[in-house]
Amino acid sequence: MHSPLLPSADTDDLLSNDAWLESCTADLDAAGKKLLTAARDKVAKVLPGRLASTGEPLDSHAAMMVSVLVGLGSDAVTRASALLAVMPELEDNLHNTRPETLAREFGPEVAKLVQGTRSLYRLGALTAHTGDVGAPGSDQKEMKRRMLLAMAVDLRIVLLRLASRLQSLSWYAISKTPCPEAFAKETMELYTPLANRLGIWQVKWEMEDFAFRFLKPDVYKKIAKQLEEKRTEREAFITNVVQQLSDALKAEGIDAEVYGRPKHIYSIWNKMRNKHLDFDQLFDLRALRVIVDDERSCYAALALIHAMWAPVPAEFDDYISRPKPNGYRSLHTVVADEEERCFEIQIRTQEMHEFAEYGMAAHWRYKEAGAAGGTVAATADEQKVAWMRQLLAWDKSTPTADGNVAAAESAPAAESLQAEHVYVLTPQARVIELPVGATPVDFAYHLHTDLGHRCRGAKVDGVMVPLLTRLQTGQTVEIIAAKSGGPSRDWLNTQLGFLASPRSRAKVRAWFNAIELQQRMSQGQTMVEKELQRLGKTATNLESLAQRLGFAQADDLYVAVAKDEFSLRHIEHAFKQPSDATTEDSPSRVFNSATASVTRTGKSGVLVVGVDSLLTQLARCCRPAPPDDIVGFVTRGRGVSIHRRDCHSFVGLSSTQPERVIDVAWGATGEALYPVDISIQAQENPNLLRDVSEVFARLRLNVVGVNTQSRRSLSQMVFTVEVNSGEQIQRALTALNEIAGVEAVRQ
Repeated sequence: MHSPLLPSADTDDLLSNDAWLESCTADLDAAGKKLLTAARDKVAKVLPGRLASTGEPLDSHAAMMVSVLVGLGSDAVTRASALLAVMPELEDNLHNTRPETLAREFGPEVAKLVQGTRSLYRLGALTAHTGDVGAPGSDQKEMKRRMLLAMAVDLRIVLLRLASRLQSLSWYAISKTPCPEAFAKETMELYTPLANRLGIWQVKWEMEDFAFRFLKPDVYKKIAKQLEEKRTEREAFITNVVQQLSDALKAEGIDAEVYGRPKHIYSIWNKMRNKHLDFDQLFDLRALRVIVDDERSCYAALALIHAMWAPVPAEFDDYISRPKPNGYRSLHTVVADEEERCFEIQIRTQEMHEFAEYGMAAHWRYKEAGAAGGTVAATADEQKVAWMRQLLAWDKSTPTADGNVAAAESAPAAESLQAEHVYVLTPQARVIELPVGATPVDFAYHLHTDLGHRCRGAKVDGVMVPLLTRLQTGQTVEIIAAKSGGPSRDWLNTQLGFLASPRSRAKVRAWFNAIELQQRMSQGQTMVEKELQRLGKTATNLESLAQRLGFAQADDLYVAVAKDEFSLRHIEHAFKQPSDATTEDSPSRVFNSATASVTRTGKSGVLVVGVDSLLTQLARCCRPAPPDDIVGFVTRGRGVSIHRRDCHSFVGLSSTQPERVIDVAWGATGEALYPVDISIQAQENPNLLRDVSEVFARLRLNVVGVNTQSRRSLSQMVFTVEVNSGEQIQRALTALNEIAGVEAVRQ
């Protein structure tokens, strides 16, 4: 099966064939013919005998690319660029392929298209040998599509890349050379969606059929055989129906264009798979499209069609009176002739047709975006797509005196679109989206906070560059990191330009805040220990002393002393007064355990990412415990407060002071106990407290706090219990909820 865009004739020495050149310049003016002839003459001297990365001859690849572009109505500049863009693969000819040389010989527009196309060739070569593994939550296929569009300032560059890919697929098929599975798969995942979005249907369908042929050869051959068996009959049927309908519409005074709508093998298989149909059950193997002048004529044509053939009721859709959510309008009907042969007919006005092809209801939107298609505001990428599709239409329908006006008028519109992101690659060819102006340091922090802290150098496309280098779309970035260490304060200086991402700056600030806190703790500890040495109390338990002085833990005391917020004289005074702690009653417990509690030891078991031995404390608002998803917040004077990530208090704090947020993780918690709050609601019951206490006793959980309120015969109780794992919490909640009338949840 050959595409109408790809001639099936022998392609040997095609570049030197004058008949080929004449066919490729027939629709161009004198200037366009001269440009393409000059490009042909330049490459014809060096391309013969050379092979592309796929193994196909470069000269025939370039020539057939031009044939594809001719079928798409492209301009002379695009066709010439297709020939010249393959020349970078020739190492002994690099001096003739530099942008400045091409600009001097063929003009700046050709040089720009050639340079952009070469970049896409390099991107394809890099990603062809790597997996498609992305970060959690990222869509690498969509990232690569965006990157491809971002690399093409002029979207004719994308058209050149698609034409090249289509020709390579055709070469694999015609030469019977085995096509690598990764090559065919990448075509389906990256290039056919792009052709779809651009509305280049012929290229899309042909690439889909070729890739499908290589990925599922048995299925392809089966469907192709079924089509071939009835091809002559089907074509004769379509020709006959087109003639009948055209004559009938003309007799009714309805001005219309009627033509058959081809169905491709991949599209047939896709419909059979999605709708669970057999081959013989497909109605649109025989399909027609009718284009009329106005909406009234649509319904008049529909009435005539239903009078000529029997309609299939379940297969009628009126998208004119009830448009699709994206605005698509058309009449779809399936009818059957006297021999019960079904065929599909679409009826629309020229305006509806153009809207479906180029407007909000473009085919790619309702095929790929689902029900929400067309409701989202156009992005810069979508504007580029719209510009490209208009360019193709102008080149086909509005020839100009010099053959290049359409492209020249539209190119500034594409260049005026300001990109918001750059797309760069990791050494493993994973695409990373960064803000415009991003540097290697931003790239490192995007990959991992700790990698950003340790970033000391970077290679871009294999070359060492300064850390403040602005990254460009398509570059490959490799970070050189130290084994340990932290960021430079210079990175926070916006005038120096080390960081473009607010997210990266927040991570750097959090690191320095944490380091400053650590330094204050060390300074304060030294001051407290010297004071105890002066008092002759070096054997004092520092944690107990801090609690006697009103601090949750010793580190809080150290910070307060270092910041001159707490006088050392209070320590001396504390030793002169009897400890209040000896007179206080110990809190009652349902069950006693010798296991250390984080409340008493102050050891939370939490590690701050990228920083060693940093003061942490568990927030009382949400009381986190392993294995809760946690995050840190740098407080003033009390170290890093550890919250559950879904804590309402943390959400409020982080929204107003994001620079204080810091990454944390559970460390070696061992057998430590963590206080958690369990809220219980139940109808008042004289045995309620006993039943709840028995649950805690049976599960060997310490109760360290109880708060009870009763209102209108409803008891509200909050128990603070010590647990060492999330599993214990779940067991406790399950057991409590088994008590009649009790509803227990973790606060």
